[in-house]
Amino acid sequence: MSYTCNYNFPTPIRFGPGRISELADACKELGMAAPLLVTDPGLAKLPITDTAVAVCRDVGLDIAVFSDIKPNPVGKNVDDGVAAYKAAGCDGVIAFGGGSALDVAKAVALMAGHDRPLWDFEDAGDNWLRADPDKIAPIVGVPTTSGTGSEVGRCSVIVDEDAKRKIVIFHPKMLPAKVIDDPELTVGLPAHITAAVGMDALSHNLEAYCAPGFHPMADGIALEGIRLCLSALERAVADGGDIEARSMMMAASTMGATAFQKGLGAMHSMSHPIGAALDAHHGLTNAVVMPYVLAFNRDVIKDRIAALSRYLGLPGGDFDAFLSEILRLRKAIGIPHTTASLGMTEELCASLAPKAAVDPTAPTNPKPLNPANLEALFRASLAGTLEF
Repeated sequence: MSYTCNYNFPTPIRFGPGRISELADACKELGMAAPLLVTDPGLAKLPITDTAVAVCRDVGLDIAVFSDIKPNPVGKNVDDGVAAYKAAGCDGVIAFGGGSALDVAKAVALMAGHDRPLWDFEDAGDNWLRADPDKIAPIVGVPTTSGTGSEVGRCSVIVDEDAKRKIVIFHPKMLPAKVIDDPELTVGLPAHITAAVGMDALSHNLEAYCAPGFHPMADGIALEGIRLCLSALERAVADGGDIEARSMMMAASTMGATAFQKGLGAMHSMSHPIGAALDAHHGLTNAVVMPYVLAFNRDVIKDRIAALSRYLGLPGGDFDAFLSEILRLRKAIGIPHTTASLGMTEELCASLAPKAAVDPTAPTNPKPLNPANLEALFRASLAGTLEF
């Protein structure tokens, strides 16, 4: 079966193995002559980045590379990226890498033409109207992991080190105007990273599916995204060269970020402050807290999860069948069972709960969240109890 296709939802996407060869074409279609490729320090040293740079240079693009970013990117990473963009005389951005690189790249594109502080564009109210859309640089998104789906997102998550919290930066034009989804770029991803980012993709689809409100398009995308994750993630972790599994996970990642316009929930509300406090991997944190959030939301989502179980063909076809499958999958791919593995403590359970309660993902959790029940959730994830 061929996994090569072009589609235009929510933005023009070239999907399939080997499509990185079309990177320069995508840049030129957006009028770029001197793109800045933004990636992370580890990826910058790998052959796939050399390939991307060579594809551009071979047709005369004056490409520059910026890679000074942290796994949980901070405001200074964006500032430094903007400085590199201006110093090299760039006219567009290639967002190349995992969620961290893509988030920084999109924020650099936003800030390259603006003088206001980054935090002025926090996703709150109508802050996005502060930006001049004509001053936002064009973006080509090229994911090299299958997790965040940031290549089809309109925001970036950046840590404000002074406030010690993750802040969502938003503008509609932060959605890359062209995307290259090449699953071959993920073949070299280590098994433990494949597992963590894959669970992030699953969490996006799952929380979108469970979010309240009427959005049947998002529900349909999320439903199939969950199925793809559960059918392919274990295979991708076991055999990184399984291009079919890699393709399915890349599709599921893109689908999750498309579906979560409906909303997310407590997995992300908890994950964001944990990541800011402990510099923990976002996907891994979502994976660890996932069953606790499912159990916490059980009385509200049990019918919806039962329908999901039947769609997946799980024995029993009910909420417990799905929860058991999540627990089985986590164990099979090496996800720790409790947040103690991330460095969580009793003290942090109390201090992070108020931050989780005001996270922008909290309002669309199926059950209302507040500092008290979030503290109970944090404590449950620390102790390993699924009883609420």
